Amino acid sequence: MTMPDKPKIRVLVLDDSLLFREIMAKGLASDSRIEIVGFASDPFEAKDKIPELDPDVLTLDIEMPRMDGIKFLKHLLPQYPLPVIVLSMLKTSVFEAMDAGAIDFIAKPEKIQDDNSQFFSELKSKIIAASQTRFGYRRNPKAEIRLEIEGVHGPIDPLKIIAIGASTGGTDAINSILTKFTPNMPGIVIVQHMPAGFTALYAKRVDSYSQLAVKEAADGDEIGPGKVLIAPGDYHMTVEKSGQSYRARCNQGAKVNGHRPSVDVLFESVAKAAGEKALGVILTGMGTDGAAGLKTIRDYGGYTIGQDERSSVVYGMPMAAYMSGAVMMQLPLYRIPDEIIRKLSMR
Repeated sequence: MTMPDKPKIRVLVLDDSLLFREIMAKGLASDSRIEIVGFASDPFEAKDKIPELDPDVLTLDIEMPRMDGIKFLKHLLPQYPLPVIVLSMLKTSVFEAMDAGAIDFIAKPEKIQDDNSQFFSELKSKIIAASQTRFGYRRNPKAEIRLEIEGVHGPIDPLKIIAIGASTGGTDAINSILTKFTPNMPGIVIVQHMPAGFTALYAKRVDSYSQLAVKEAADGDEIGPGKVLIAPGDYHMTVEKSGQSYRARCNQGAKVNGHRPSVDVLFESVAKAAGEKALGVILTGMGTDGAAGLKTIRDYGGYTIGQDERSSVVYGMPMAAYMSGAVMMQLPLYRIPDEIIRKLSMR
């Protein structure tokens, strides 16, 4: 019996450049899983086409005439809860768009031409991930009902370390965890799949929300209480023991699981450097990156937490880790900070 073909992912492209719309049509046509169902040159045209075409995913240029993409997002999503991928050359605007409800982003090529194979390869992956998202996860009011965290009870063990890995939906998830922490936390190292040039801005943004000192990692940075290091885009980050503390190392080794930085690379190094002092957390994201590394943390005696399906934007990375036996405690996002504090406060 012949199985029916899977429905294609229906994409609406919103961009004011006719040339770029044509390039998008050519670039996405090669993927049999994706179908461009329409184009819009401005937000007003898009608003009319969305109910007519019923797309699964919208790609959105931020810089447009008549109404910018961020303002459009704020008007659009309450009426049409739709996964949106932002394309932009303006790095600072990307995070405003994410705050407004976009699922993911990609840096728009500076030169619009046919040969943008790396851009389209990444865009296709993001469209597929966006089509699998649990949209509306942020608007669950129950997820915000929680007690205030007082912080870790007792003295900080200088060799404790927290490692976090995330991809699609991870920028919000990481924010929601770090903003609940007080400055007496152990050192925290993070891989969030993000291109070069964006991680420094993201770290600065998270730093402005958090009581912790958050920065993009540089090779040789010390990891210690109250500090958060985010792996730089296009660099792997590893952790090595240095006396009674740890240091971050950054390198441009080969991609792992298609990523640089890779969560697996970070988690493997944390397991070997910290052993039972390590606490690993795998958050929302597409694919399997981090599953093997989290299992290594568990095998070396560390404690591991995975985000549950209901609260994940994409239950890919956490599912792979859970299915492999790497996850010791699976929890909704809003409970993860409490569980980290509970574990760290145990004697």
